[in-house]
Amino acid sequence: MIAVKAKVQTHAEHASIVPILIPELGEVRQFAARLHCEGQAWAGEAFGWQAEYHPGRPEPPLDSKMTFTPADFCIGESGIWFYSLMWEHGRDREPVEFLDDRNIVAEAPPDAERPAAGGGNRP
Repeated sequence: MIAVKAKVQTHAEHASIVPILIPELGEVRQFAARLHCEGQAWAGEAFGWQAEYHPGRPEPPLDSKMTFTPADFCIGESGIWFYSLMWEHGRDREPVEFLDDRNIVAEAPPDAERPAAGGGNRP
């Protein structure tokens, strides 16, 4: 997991900067690949984020030129941090990746550089 700071829109005119943990993409890829190999629909929490996997289907999506519905995996929250994989070139091909991290503003400093919890000037 990586500690980062994210800009989160809390009101129409205000965004807060908050610390969050995001997973290493390599670990997420491995998790999604395992789900893809199992080929069963799944939804739940992974790495502290909501996630889901949908296996591919032979029927094409509505209003699409695709000849099948590809398998897909997604994790995260749109507008904060979101990552998805779609096997749009076929089940046995590499998935197409999409990462929305535009609201990640910086990596958080290591624990050694952070003030103690509670802050203040306590003895």
